[in-house]
Amino acid sequence: AHDKGQSTTQANSMFIGVDSPAGKVVSQFHHALETGDKVSARALLADDVLIFEGGRVERSADQYAHHHMLADMKYLAAINTKTLERIVKVTGDFAVSMSRSKMTGSYNGKEVDVEGMETMMLQKLHGKWKITHIHWSH
Repeated sequence: AHDKGQSTTQANSMFIGVDSPAGKVVSQFHHALETGDKVSARALLADDVLIFEGGRVERSADQYAHHHMLADMKYLAAINTKTLERIVKVTGDFAVSMSRSKMTGSYNGKEVDVEGMETMMLQKLHGKWKITHIHWSH
């Protein structure tokens, strides 16, 4: 269902390519983070993934898995996230996913009401789509 007053065409134009194989990997990664599934989340990342988040840089999947992944999982488990827009564009063995999300709730005693932005780059490696870059910002 979509919001009243929003045409189906407009609603559909905010979600493009999400059912593509690369788009499904993005959704699987979000689901893994939201449900605390560290193994699945790590498996969807390229070994040399580069993650920009909150002014920090993680330079590999193992570095992220051992440092900030757990904090991200706790945060996402505590708040409500609604995806407002996701556009996935695929060109050959490369893809980019651009998303906006609304995050509300409370975390560590602080009220959260922010709009988050996410850009992900994906590459088909050995026949499987892997996330090679993530940039998260609020």
